[in-house]
Parts: sequence; structure tokens; C-alpha cells
Amino acid sequence: MERLVEQPSSVSDLARGLPISRSAVSQHLQVLKSVGLFHDHAEGVSRIYRVVDRDPLSIIPSYFDSFWRRSLDSFREAVEHGEETP
Repeated sequence: MERLVEQPSSVSDLARGLPISRSAVSQHLQVLKSVGLFHDHAEGVSRIYRVVDRDPLSIIPSYFDSFWRRSLDSFREAVEHGEETP
């Protein structure tokens, strides 16, 4: 997602350097496209993906920061009270 925020890209460009296959990147993009985060268009034999609106993406880092903070707080609390964690 960060790469697409910076510039529109093809699946091949996005997959380069990632530890997952081009097919997996394509599947992820299709899901994100289906919820309206990305658009794509044909350019030669490639599909170029671009971010629809950058504003909704700005909440993602704070969401994950909050998620991990709550998760780690719960884990710390369980350890301090000698509880078993799921």
C-alpha cells in the first residue's frame, strides 16, 4: 500500500522485492480494489494500480498502533497476573 501511495504501479513492480509471489500480490490488490481503495487500468500488457483517495489510508498506521498497544497491554497484564494466554 505504501508503494501505491507513492506512485501508481504494476503488480510486477509491486511484487519485486517482496517475500510473496506476484500472484499473491495480485490477489491482495483485487481485495483492496473490491473495497474501493484502488483503481486499475490497462497499460500495454500490464494493469496499473493507483490509490483512489489517500485520506482513508491515513488511519491505517494509527489503527495498527492502537491494535498492537492493546494486544501487548493485555498480554503484559496476563503475564503479571499469572494467567494463561490464549
